[in-house]
Amino acid sequence: MKRALAGAVTLLAALTAVLLVRTMTLKPSPGPTRTIHKLAVDPEPVAERLAGALRFETVTTQGGDSALKAFSGLHRYLEQSFPRVHQTLTREVVGGGSLLYTWSGQDPTLRPLVLMSHLDVVPVEAGTEGQWTHPPFAGAIAGGFVWGRGAMDDKMGVMAILEALEALLGEGVAPRRTVYLAFGHDEEAGAAGGANGAAQMAGLLRSRGVDPELVLDEGGAVLHGMVPGLNRPLAVIGIAEKGYLSVELAIKSEGGHSSTPPAQTAIGILSRALTRLEDHPLPARIEGAARQMIEVMAPEMPFAQRLAMGNLWAFGPLVKRMMLTQPASAATLRTTTAATVVRGGDKENVLPQQATAVVNFRILPGDSIALVLEHVRTTVADPRVEVKPLGPGMEPSPVSATDSPAYRMLAETIRRLHPQAVVVPNLVVGATDARFYAPFSRSVYRFTPLVAQQSDLKRVHGTDERVSVANYADMVRFYAALIRTAAG
Repeated sequence: MKRALAGAVTLLAALTAVLLVRTMTLKPSPGPTRTIHKLAVDPEPVAERLAGALRFETVTTQGGDSALKAFSGLHRYLEQSFPRVHQTLTREVVGGGSLLYTWSGQDPTLRPLVLMSHLDVVPVEAGTEGQWTHPPFAGAIAGGFVWGRGAMDDKMGVMAILEALEALLGEGVAPRRTVYLAFGHDEEAGAAGGANGAAQMAGLLRSRGVDPELVLDEGGAVLHGMVPGLNRPLAVIGIAEKGYLSVELAIKSEGGHSSTPPAQTAIGILSRALTRLEDHPLPARIEGAARQMIEVMAPEMPFAQRLAMGNLWAFGPLVKRMMLTQPASAATLRTTTAATVVRGGDKENVLPQQATAVVNFRILPGDSIALVLEHVRTTVADPRVEVKPLGPGMEPSPVSATDSPAYRMLAETIRRLHPQAVVVPNLVVGATDARFYAPFSRSVYRFTPLVAQQSDLKRVHGTDERVSVANYADMVRFYAALIRTAAG
């Protein structure tokens, strides 16, 4: 007994020593390796040009319908605003509203750079226009901000990239590596987002044999105050994005008068099915992009958090349990289940003959559409409930490498302009146009140099979208620096 106890104490001491040594020797993220040539940007005129772009109501609805007349007007505005770009680069209109620019490099053996953003915006919810501090399509500049739909998602990306190129052309910069600009017009079309824009542009480039060194789209940002205990900004680079599938559950019954109901009505059967799905989600796991993010962030945390996050082999279950308490972090660990639409019944005293619900799943890399459908059927486990997918869905993207030259170059550019930021890989839980490039590039990343607080996130697709004039000027500097580094 004494030997067993002594052995246990020795083992515990050894384990404690290993944990402490590993925790104390975790290395924080490196700072920038060299200074950057910062582009001289006059904030006022660039803000004015962004404000002008926000005045075009380039709205895409859920079904993918776009106001192509508004896009034509925006195209003309871009020509007028960026004359050097339109004199030097080749421009193609794709799918009726998207723009594909080519800045030919001097060395055709170098793999090109693809910079993405989108021209379309989501509608303003009916009845909420009066809640905006400034009208959503007024393109107002006030209080140090540019206000309007698209100021954060994602016209500011389009405009900042074009501002950077216009300035570089003015300095006589000629790239060694070819640069493509791909600006979609239907990214906001829900599950079908990008089908007529980004998908066609990606297909066009692929048919021409383009093999990108780096593809960069929206999906990450420089975030302040998002992680308790982390006193530095967090610059998140999306290295993968979740898949998408909506499933309809449908029940049919005989109906009848509500005064003589059966033991279970159509709505009751449907409710039980939805409850089973919510009570039995797909399993959570710390892997892929989420694991890499935790491991990179660990050295920056206070000791207790650093101990747990830096030793997932020992504390993984604890870290997972903590992350599952918050919807945002939980979404990075599992395929999520969300009942979004329920229909059934027309009158209070009539039993409905049918009831339906739509459940939306955002699929974790490593899971699949087939796995989700099987999970729904086995979890609902009721032959009265018909289960069918709504549309083909979208598989999760591949996970791009974080040890590639492209990722290192992107991370280094972020650090030079935001030296206090901790640069980490991340899983994008929504969908972006970048997914269309995954079949022919392993270096697809999602990051926009937008600086945001927690309170700013609700503005995306919400009320009072805005970007600060100072942050927008820094965005222009970021794209100029990235193009100099990647293509110069």
